[in-house]
Amino acid sequence: MAKLSNAERRDKRRFRIRKRISGDAAKPRLSVFRSAKHIYVQAIDDGTGHTLAAAGTTEKTVAEAIKGTKGKVDAATAVGKAIAEKLLKLGVTAAVFDRGGNRYHGRVKALADGARAGGLQF
Repeated sequence: MAKLSNAERRDKRRFRIRKRISGDAAKPRLSVFRSAKHIYVQAIDDGTGHTLAAAGTTEKTVAEAIKGTKGKVDAATAVGKAIAEKLLKLGVTAAVFDRGGNRYHGRVKALADGARAGGLQF
């Protein structure tokens, strides 16, 4: 049996997670995508398949907030606060966290902590 690559192992974890969780309009799924340089998050209503809100380090408001800070963990915290702010404007106070197959540490954990600090519950 061939050895799986890191991407294939992450995909297996991602599908295993997605079997168990889903979001709706009242409690959307916060889906995290982490690249080497940036981090993005979407609030998804799986019932209709629509994205309610999104945030990432490439957004102008987030980029200005993280200007001058050093490190990707601070940027991930700012993205978490940005998505929480957008969802609270829509009247959403709770969400389901989907780490996207990534380990829950570092930038992914910082994003979740930032969203909690912004007022979201999950």
